Amino acid sequence: MDNNRNKILHGNIRSVLLSLALPVMAANAIQTLYGLADTFWVSKLTDGEIAVAAVSFVGPFVGIAISLGIGMNIAGISMISQFIGLGRERESRLVAGQLISFSFVFSVVLAIIGMFFGKQLLALTGATDQVFEYGWEYLKPVFLGGPVLFVFFAFQSIKQAQGDTLTPMLLAGASVILNIILDPIFMFTFNLGIAGAAWATVVARALSTIAGLYILFSSESGLRLTPSDLRFNRKVMKKIVKIGLPSGLGQSTESIGFMIMNGFVLSFGDYTMAAFGIGNRINNLIFMPAMGLGSALGTVVGQNLGADQVKRATRAVKESILLSVTIMAVGAIAMFFAAPHIVALFSNHPVVLEQGTFYLRLISASIPLMGIFQAFVGCFQGSGHTLMAMLVTTGRLWALRLPLIVIFKYLTPLAEKSVWYAMVGSNLLTCIFAFFLFLSGRWKQRVVDEKEDYLGELELESVSTDREM
Repeated sequence: MDNNRNKILHGNIRSVLLSLALPVMAANAIQTLYGLADTFWVSKLTDGEIAVAAVSFVGPFVGIAISLGIGMNIAGISMISQFIGLGRERESRLVAGQLISFSFVFSVVLAIIGMFFGKQLLALTGATDQVFEYGWEYLKPVFLGGPVLFVFFAFQSIKQAQGDTLTPMLLAGASVILNIILDPIFMFTFNLGIAGAAWATVVARALSTIAGLYILFSSESGLRLTPSDLRFNRKVMKKIVKIGLPSGLGQSTESIGFMIMNGFVLSFGDYTMAAFGIGNRINNLIFMPAMGLGSALGTVVGQNLGADQVKRATRAVKESILLSVTIMAVGAIAMFFAAPHIVALFSNHPVVLEQGTFYLRLISASIPLMGIFQAFVGCFQGSGHTLMAMLVTTGRLWALRLPLIVIFKYLTPLAEKSVWYAMVGSNLLTCIFAFFLFLSGRWKQRVVDEKEDYLGELELESVSTDREM
């Protein structure tokens, strides 16, 4: 960890960003492969296009369920990285322990709520007939397996904050290989159908989560946690919630917006929904470099702000934008020409093929913008100013994209293309807005106080326990 800290604080910024981002890119690509593997095997079911549409439709529904937990992980990254920048390892371990405890407890609560009320909530989103039935079959295992997913995300965030992005990538890689193997076994050999795809993912993730916990509690590399770090600490948890809540609410609000957008897409028919779902899977894969660099930037910004190196943090943002835009432009060109061949891998239906190809080619125009978008979001999240990140992410959807979809759908003859054009327009306008937020400079203030005592409560609890003994 000391070696990583030294590189982040004093090494070549471009090299540091790439060394941190490459494993994150690979890990994110691997996470996307989960979805692609599910989409591929689900498409082989009877009524495959409808099943694919159902899996795509419930995606934002799952996003709402995990958004608050992810928000806390973002808070954890900013706090742990800034404490590491300050050279305060004990506080870093304490935040990491609180993050794991919160992730587990919160995910169990969500699983209970999802199993009791998920079906009713899914019906409220507008899903009907086969899309509804397939969607609920897929959702049930996802809710039950929520704790393993949440805890692995916490592990990933803890390692990322330390500058170790390789270990989570290796575990995610092993997990996706297992998932690809288990998908056809659960779906066809065990005859579980669409639910089998979800169960395969849960089992694969559970094994990676167990391995991740073993590393955190036994490895000599990086922060080594102890059971006492998991014990509730009011002061630290309050800080995590304060930083993470805007991000969590922002992401959940964003997921609700995507559900509404899915409703618009579904209104054009199941085949349009399938085309949109396939296109989004591919987009997510192309977006991986930008997302990886944005995540790496969060660690670099956090540790440098902790070490009071504001100018270096600013340079890191600029380098991240330059790298992201360059890489994303190459990806956009490749996707434009390969679009029909990519869609054909998942469906040969003429409507899905035509609409999916048009969608991928049009959206390729805004792919470089996602490099800028992810860099600013990574900067705001890494600095702990999650309210700024929330304004960018939710504003893109609620203030721009959804209104544009309504305008294009009802005032133009674009039909389903109204959604695609609204996506391009909202991405451009959001980048402009984020740029002005960045120029305001508010993100340069770190969120952890060098003079604040975060261990006092823990020490008091230890004294109290000793007296009882």
